[in-house]
Amino acid sequence: MAELALDMERISQQAHEAVVELLAQASFTREGDFFVLGSSTSEVRGEMIGQGSSQEIGRAIIAGIASEVKDHGLFLAVQGCEHINRALSIDASALDAHRELEVVSVVPSLHAGGATSMAAWEYFESPLCVEHIQASVGLDIGDTEIGMHIRFVQKPIRLTNNQVGQARATALIYRPKLVGGSRATYERTF
Repeated sequence: MAELALDMERISQQAHEAVVELLAQASFTREGDFFVLGSSTSEVRGEMIGQGSSQEIGRAIIAGIASEVKDHGLFLAVQGCEHINRALSIDASALDAHRELEVVSVVPSLHAGGATSMAAWEYFESPLCVEHIQASVGLDIGDTEIGMHIRFVQKPIRLTNNQVGQARATALIYRPKLVGGSRATYERTF
């Protein structure tokens, strides 16, 4: 699919709508938590993951979600591809609140990290990569498998706004563990 055939404004809007819907359901997300984004720009283009990376699409996705995530008081973390062991691009300002993070020496590139991670580096004031996080909420555009970065217990969210370009958008939120046994009671359901 030619880049010109894609509507970057529409891709940005679709990503924004998915994030708005997701954050409305993330009841255990607190200010200062991470929001993890996984994104395959190839899938957004309608191609096989890793086969058609696009910086323009990555920028459109970041433009569609970054301000919404920030407005909710969350830190954005963008998962890279398996070629950088799914390291996450974050802004260094998140380190003050999350001192336990392991910073790693890598800079995302188009075919090792991905276009959306590169777009995050352009967006962040002081970008860096960390090895692993425990986010409370996340959006996966194009089946990039973000579950490793969501706190246990993960609950899948079925979005009505579940398309970004040609890619499926799926979501996960954290919910507290239900502990106890047959005698346990819970004041709320999850």
